[in-house]
Amino acid sequence: MSGHSKWSTIKHKKAKTDAQKGKIFTKIVREITSAARHGGGDADGNPRLRLAIEKAKEVNMPADNIKRAVQKGAGGEDGQEFEEIAFEAYGPFGVAILIETLTDNRNRTVPNIRSILGKYNGNLASKGAVSYLFEKNGLIIFEPGVSEEAVMDIATSSGAEDVESKEDGSIEVIVKPEAYETLRKAFDDAKLSPISASVTMIAKTFAKLDSEQAQTIMNLIEKLEDDDDIQAVHSNADFPAEF
Repeated sequence: MSGHSKWSTIKHKKAKTDAQKGKIFTKIVREITSAARHGGGDADGNPRLRLAIEKAKEVNMPADNIKRAVQKGAGGEDGQEFEEIAFEAYGPFGVAILIETLTDNRNRTVPNIRSILGKYNGNLASKGAVSYLFEKNGLIIFEPGVSEEAVMDIATSSGAEDVESKEDGSIEVIVKPEAYETLRKAFDDAKLSPISASVTMIAKTFAKLDSEQAQTIMNLIEKLEDDDDIQAVHSNADFPAEF
């Protein structure tokens, strides 16, 4: 049983979801449009688009919004062309951070990221400085109270790499990206609904934090996520179970 848990960060974000729904919609629309522009508008043949649409449905984005975003991207309509740029950074307390962006102006994005990091005694790092600490995998999280046995049975029979029960009662299932959709469907068919499911960057080693340090890192991550150009922020922060 591992102490590190993403459930604590999800609880913090969940409380703010409604207030930030407009910003979340904007970011997902940007991702859907970009995915459709570069991989086509057929979700069956475009895994990135499929995942973006799944994310949109999870936050209850109206179907018409999703359809318009797909059509805009697939149709190659004139408008903003977004560039995907990943930044690597060091936060305080030895925390490694990966920042994924979709931006139409890197000359705006870079100073903004540098400014936010600087306010928390962090800084941008050179390419490769922290990315080796992360691995891309599917991560499916169940909140405390979900049957561990039921999750384990489906996970082990549907291609999961690892299942971990956390000290706070949550359950994390890790799966290779190519097997993610099969496992997610298996859970859906069994009426087991995760609190979070995505293909993401998962840390391989962690920086352990106390409660005060955890709050500082959480504040930094939230400030980064508030930036319109930033799509996702990943860290190797090990938040305490009581946080």
